[in-house]
Amino acid sequence: MTVVGDLGHDRLAYREAVGGEVSGASYVDNVTAGKLWLPIWSGEVINAYDEFNQFEGMVKSRTIPSGTTVEIPITGTVDLKPFWNAGEELTGGSTATTSTFQLKLDKRPMAAHFEIDNVDMMLTQWEFRNELARQAAQTLANARDKQIYSYLTRCAVTSQIANDPRPTLNLDDALYGDDGTGSLKLSSWGTAGAAAADRATGALSALEKVEKYIVFLQENNVPYDRLFMAVSPQCFMDIRALGVARASADLGIGTTNTASRPMFSGNDSYSLGSGMKDSYGQLTDSLEYMGCNIIKTNHGSDNLRDTSGGTTLGEAKYNLDWLMGMTDSTTETTGVRAVMFTPESVGAIRLQGLKVDVVDDIRRNTTFTVASMMNGTGVLRPECAALIHAGNGDHADNDTRAELRGASKIDVDADGYVEA
Repeated sequence: MTVVGDLGHDRLAYREAVGGEVSGASYVDNVTAGKLWLPIWSGEVINAYDEFNQFEGMVKSRTIPSGTTVEIPITGTVDLKPFWNAGEELTGGSTATTSTFQLKLDKRPMAAHFEIDNVDMMLTQWEFRNELARQAAQTLANARDKQIYSYLTRCAVTSQIANDPRPTLNLDDALYGDDGTGSLKLSSWGTAGAAAADRATGALSALEKVEKYIVFLQENNVPYDRLFMAVSPQCFMDIRALGVARASADLGIGTTNTASRPMFSGNDSYSLGSGMKDSYGQLTDSLEYMGCNIIKTNHGSDNLRDTSGGTTLGEAKYNLDWLMGMTDSTTETTGVRAVMFTPESVGAIRLQGLKVDVVDDIRRNTTFTVASMMNGTGVLRPECAALIHAGNGDHADNDTRAELRGASKIDVDADGYVEA
């Protein structure tokens, strides 16, 4: 059974009259419909992309059929008159506005491409075709994840625009980092060369920041149904291992102290996670802490580091300095350490989904294949994202979003939460 119907074992039409057929022609209409592999392979790429992509399903995503821009209205607020005198005229809401902000497609698409000189392998060998589909989809999914993570960082350092009709949100309160003393050990968290005690302190400090951000959302009346914190696999494991014995003293042997109890062992009603026999070895695994879903990614700040000025992630707006002007060492990982966000923080748009094209190049006796996507990303609600950072040299405390924008070399006028 294929996407175009049943194919009998004696009626495989893949290589019959290829030159006379078009890609994806109906087998029912013409038994010599060659190139059936293209729609089949395209479906495999799309399926694999959905499997490997991580962040797109965690933010507001939509596919647009045409155009380049999605405009989102900036709505006004309802005024209250607590004491309405007779004869007093009401104006119907003084903050009404017709302004909008925009989500725009990137100027150019991204593409995963390869060339083969034996198309029969693509047609008849599922293992060969499936591996190429997996690699093409994973390449696109990885790049898209990094772009969305970049905009989650942008969202977390965006200030409230002047024409936002809502009350002041005090967005600078949603910044969480170490102070000049370094006592929170956030730079040690997830750093393999750091002392175990410092890594544990850093992980505990990060969990405390989760609690503070939840309070910020509540105090600003920001409703949400899902909250995420994206961290590196090593940071994830440092949280997972909190309370695990690292020395004999942790076990209480020969002392009056009780043995250490892992926080995420899941062994009793006071523990989180599952049993310590479970490795949480998949990138899709997560931990739950006070309603925050802690996820791990290889496409976050600990992996990207300084891409400012380059073309690593696409347009310049994606290429930030997650180091924030500092330098890593064997015992410290500096700059942005984690991003907390809700799905309402960032918008991701795509023009007509994923596209696959194939060209037979007779001059080179090869078949050239391209899987491409036209994407766009923008900030929607800056209060719905917050950073955990380990400071930088220019601003010891990093207590404003403007300071972090400067440290990360972020263009303030990015797509999204800017009046259009």
